[in-house]
Amino acid sequence: MNYKIKVTLIAIGFVIVGAKAQETKTVVDNIVKEATENSQLPQLAHHLLDVIGPRLTGTPELKQANDWIVSKYKEWGIDAENQQWGDWKAWQRGITHIDMISPRVQSLDGMQLAWSPSTGTKGVTAEAIILPMFNSKDDFTNWLKSVKGKFVMISPNQITGRTDDNWEEYATEESFEAMKKERDSMNDIFKENLKKTGYSNWRGTGLNEEGIKLLEESGAAGIIASYWSREIGSNKIFGASTKKIPTVDVQLEDYTMLYRLAEYGDKPVLKIVAESKDLGRTPVFNTIGSIKGTEKPDEYVILSAHLDSWDGATGATDNGTGTIVMLEAMRLLKKMYPNPKRTIIVGHWASEEQGLNGSRAFVEDHPEMITNIQAVFNQDNGTGRVVDLSGAGYLHSYEYITRWLEAVPNDISKHIKTEFPGSPSGGGSDNASFVAAGAPSFNLSSLSWDYGTYTWHTNRDTYDKIVFDDVRNNAILTAILAYMASEDETKTSNEKSVLPNSRRTGKQQEWPTQRAPTRNGGTD
Repeated sequence: MNYKIKVTLIAIGFVIVGAKAQETKTVVDNIVKEATENSQLPQLAHHLLDVIGPRLTGTPELKQANDWIVSKYKEWGIDAENQQWGDWKAWQRGITHIDMISPRVQSLDGMQLAWSPSTGTKGVTAEAIILPMFNSKDDFTNWLKSVKGKFVMISPNQITGRTDDNWEEYATEESFEAMKKERDSMNDIFKENLKKTGYSNWRGTGLNEEGIKLLEESGAAGIIASYWSREIGSNKIFGASTKKIPTVDVQLEDYTMLYRLAEYGDKPVLKIVAESKDLGRTPVFNTIGSIKGTEKPDEYVILSAHLDSWDGATGATDNGTGTIVMLEAMRLLKKMYPNPKRTIIVGHWASEEQGLNGSRAFVEDHPEMITNIQAVFNQDNGTGRVVDLSGAGYLHSYEYITRWLEAVPNDISKHIKTEFPGSPSGGGSDNASFVAAGAPSFNLSSLSWDYGTYTWHTNRDTYDKIVFDDVRNNAILTAILAYMASEDETKTSNEKSVLPNSRRTGKQQEWPTQRAPTRNGGTD
């Protein structure tokens, strides 16, 4: 090649690279500026959490959230629609009142569980009893004859409502150790007693569904549970398995009082009003938004967060924060990067809480997209800033993820620990649905903020727990990663790494397999 031509081509190359670098800097700076000076996160969170509220699968509130997101995207000029993938038991929560009326009067702190049958407005009045000690399954069967017309308390008593941190700070070492020893002994006795019934549940917090079914068939007036999260004031709130009688969760302080009253023979009597509506069955939807690619429209960058929640509270950190991060990221991209190279899709999935059903349905219904997915970015573990990013087991993930992270401002990226190639997720959140199908899918894992005990699936998962500085960082991060993945000159490799041997079995770990969603769900 002529020397002058070669020099000229090199110079042109430098100009192109420089121009691209300047373009990237401009887009990134604009994203950061818009997200910082004109953040829509508080307003989005307010409407989603305060106005719409919890978004249990099958409830009118989840459909209301689907429709609101579609309208919000259209307001921003983003194509969006609700895509039906199945149907679910339709149910709507009403008023819950739990009152002790004997041996004294006190209103108790608790709520009916999701899909609980309604008591009607008049409620149900009955004595609350605890599980006695059993010697065998036959003992349990004989005891069932005594539960007719009674509320049955199925959860263990708790020796303390204080956290271990609280004890460790204030108690003597001897007192702390004595408490833990007594607590462990009580838990062991309770679990062993449950085993003797033959109907212990996997969490060790009460009878399983089959045992509860026997209580219902034996004429119990209702089921009272208390699933303490080990955080002051927080209980885990899940679903009822009863068909005709109410199931309620009572917070630790009141549950342990009832337990003591029953244990001492004071025969506590409760009136429970748990109003709800059984609405039959209803369609369930994923809400999908998209910004069509200009150069490679059939390759995809996907932003991912589940929209549904449990309904002990408003689902703020699980997964309201992930939802508003993806909404804000799409708004930023549409405004600052309206003509992406690849198509950018956002998925707000339903029924993640019942087994990743919405995202699994999307993957199953769109097999033609899987090999053309550039990257999936999923966020679903609380309000904290992203601090972990794993390569999800993809052999060459280091090459492209680190390339994309270079564009992220240092005040955000400096908090992020990366792991390559990492391990594939077999479950837990919607990124696993894509990983199982072989698509590069990455979880944006957040700082804890005591997520596991304080807000995850609890009655305390509310707007006030959001840390907006961290959530804004996550929206910026997501938008920049999506931009960089879209603009990347190369298609990402989905070559899988060789997985190590399992410490538990000693055998080589296997890549997760794709699982079919439950498309006709509910408790009946």
